[in-house]
Amino acid sequence: MKTLADLEAIRKKTLEQVTLRKDEGGVRVVVGMATCGIAAGARPVMNAFMEEIAKRNLENVTVTQTGCIGMCRLEPIVEIIVPDKEKVTYVKLNPDKVAKIVNEHIVNGNPVAEYTIGAAE
Repeated sequence: MKTLADLEAIRKKTLEQVTLRKDEGGVRVVVGMATCGIAAGARPVMNAFMEEIAKRNLENVTVTQTGCIGMCRLEPIVEIIVPDKEKVTYVKLNPDKVAKIVNEHIVNGNPVAEYTIGAAE
Protein backbone atom coordinates (compact mmCIF):
# COMPACT_ATOMS: atom_id res chain seq x y z
CA MET A 1 0.00 0.00 0.00
CA LYS A 2 1.62 3.19 -1.18
CA THR A 3 -1.17 5.67 -1.82
CA LEU A 4 -4.53 6.73 -0.53
CA ALA A 5 -6.07 5.17 -3.65
CA ASP A 6 -4.54 1.80 -2.69
CA LEU A 7 -6.09 2.10 0.76
CA GLU A 8 -9.46 2.99 -0.75
CA ALA A 9 -9.29 -0.07 -3.05
CA ILE A 10 -8.61 -2.31 -0.04
CA ARG A 11 -11.51 -0.70 1.82
CA LYS A 12 -13.90 -1.26 -1.10
CA LYS A 13 -12.90 -4.92 -1.49
CA THR A 14 -13.28 -5.51 2.26
CA LEU A 15 -16.74 -3.92 2.33
CA GLU A 16 -17.85 -6.16 -0.54
CA GLN A 17 -16.69 -9.21 1.41
CA VAL A 18 -18.39 -8.02 4.60
CA THR A 19 -21.63 -7.66 2.66
CA LEU A 20 -21.38 -11.35 1.76
CA ARG A 21 -21.14 -12.17 5.46
CA LYS A 22 -24.49 -10.63 6.51
CA ASP A 23 -27.03 -13.11 7.83
CA GLU A 24 -30.40 -12.52 6.19
CA GLY A 25 -32.08 -15.86 6.91
CA GLY A 26 -31.13 -17.69 3.72
CA VAL A 27 -28.44 -20.26 3.06
CA ARG A 28 -25.52 -20.09 5.51
CA VAL A 29 -21.99 -21.22 4.69
CA VAL A 30 -20.11 -21.58 8.00
CA VAL A 31 -16.34 -22.03 7.79
CA GLY A 32 -14.38 -23.40 10.76
CA MET A 33 -11.70 -20.76 11.34
CA ALA A 34 -10.06 -21.79 14.61
CA THR A 35 -6.28 -22.20 14.53
CA CYS A 36 -6.68 -25.82 13.43
CA GLY A 37 -8.85 -24.81 10.47
CA ILE A 38 -6.63 -21.92 9.48
CA ALA A 39 -3.53 -24.13 9.65
CA ALA A 40 -5.26 -26.69 7.42
CA GLY A 41 -6.20 -24.07 4.79
CA ALA A 42 -9.64 -22.76 5.80
CA ARG A 43 -8.90 -19.14 4.82
CA PRO A 44 -8.43 -19.89 1.08
CA VAL A 45 -11.55 -22.10 1.24
CA MET A 46 -13.61 -19.28 2.78
CA ASN A 47 -12.28 -16.83 0.18
CA ALA A 48 -13.17 -19.28 -2.60
CA PHE A 49 -16.76 -19.51 -1.31
CA MET A 50 -17.08 -15.73 -1.17
CA GLU A 51 -15.63 -15.34 -4.67
CA GLU A 52 -17.82 -18.08 -6.19
CA ILE A 53 -20.98 -16.71 -4.56
CA ALA A 54 -20.15 -13.18 -5.72
CA LYS A 55 -19.29 -14.38 -9.24
CA ARG A 56 -22.67 -16.10 -9.53
CA ASN A 57 -24.50 -13.10 -7.98
CA LEU A 58 -26.20 -15.43 -5.50
CA GLU A 59 -28.41 -13.52 -3.13
CA ASN A 60 -29.52 -14.65 0.30
CA VAL A 61 -26.32 -16.69 0.84
CA THR A 62 -24.27 -15.76 3.89
CA VAL A 63 -20.63 -16.73 4.38
CA THR A 64 -19.57 -16.65 8.03
CA GLN A 65 -16.85 -18.09 10.17
CA THR A 66 -16.91 -19.93 13.45
CA GLY A 67 -14.38 -21.28 15.90
CA CYS A 68 -13.46 -24.91 16.28
CA ILE A 69 -16.10 -27.31 15.01
CA GLY A 70 -14.44 -30.12 16.97
CA MET A 71 -12.96 -32.45 14.40
CA CYS A 72 -9.51 -31.01 13.79
CA ARG A 73 -8.28 -34.00 11.82
CA LEU A 74 -10.96 -33.32 9.17
CA GLU A 75 -10.18 -29.62 8.63
CA PRO A 76 -10.93 -27.50 6.69
CA ILE A 77 -14.57 -28.01 7.63
CA VAL A 78 -17.55 -26.12 6.18
CA GLU A 79 -21.16 -26.47 7.21
CA ILE A 80 -23.93 -25.57 4.75
CA ILE A 81 -27.20 -24.69 6.44
CA VAL A 82 -30.25 -24.42 4.21
CA PRO A 83 -33.51 -23.38 5.90
CA ASP A 84 -35.82 -26.32 6.61
CA LYS A 85 -33.16 -28.88 5.59
CA GLU A 86 -30.60 -30.88 7.50
CA LYS A 87 -27.19 -29.27 7.97
CA VAL A 88 -24.48 -30.73 5.72
CA THR A 89 -20.89 -30.87 6.96
CA TYR A 90 -18.12 -30.89 4.35
CA VAL A 91 -14.63 -31.97 5.41
CA LYS A 92 -11.07 -31.90 4.10
CA LEU A 93 -11.98 -29.12 1.69
CA ASN A 94 -9.75 -27.11 -0.60
CA PRO A 95 -10.57 -24.20 -2.92
CA ASP A 96 -10.83 -26.54 -5.94
CA LYS A 97 -13.89 -28.27 -4.42
CA VAL A 98 -15.82 -25.07 -3.73
CA ALA A 99 -17.30 -24.43 -7.21
CA LYS A 100 -18.84 -27.93 -7.26
CA ILE A 101 -20.37 -27.45 -3.79
CA VAL A 102 -21.80 -24.05 -4.72
CA ASN A 103 -23.21 -25.33 -8.01
CA GLU A 104 -24.61 -28.65 -6.86
CA HIS A 105 -25.60 -27.94 -3.25
CA ILE A 106 -26.31 -24.23 -2.89
CA VAL A 107 -27.74 -23.64 -6.38
CA ASN A 108 -29.34 -27.01 -7.16
CA GLY A 109 -30.05 -28.36 -3.67
CA ASN A 110 -28.06 -31.59 -4.03
CA PRO A 111 -25.31 -32.04 -1.42
CA VAL A 112 -22.00 -33.35 -2.75
CA ALA A 113 -21.85 -36.59 -0.76
CA GLU A 114 -18.24 -37.42 -1.65
CA TYR A 115 -17.00 -34.35 0.29
CA THR A 116 -19.18 -34.83 3.38
CA ILE A 117 -18.27 -36.12 6.80
CA GLY A 118 -20.22 -39.34 6.07
CA ALA A 119 -17.93 -40.16 3.15
CA ALA A 120 -14.80 -39.30 5.15
CA GLU A 121 -15.76 -41.52 8.07
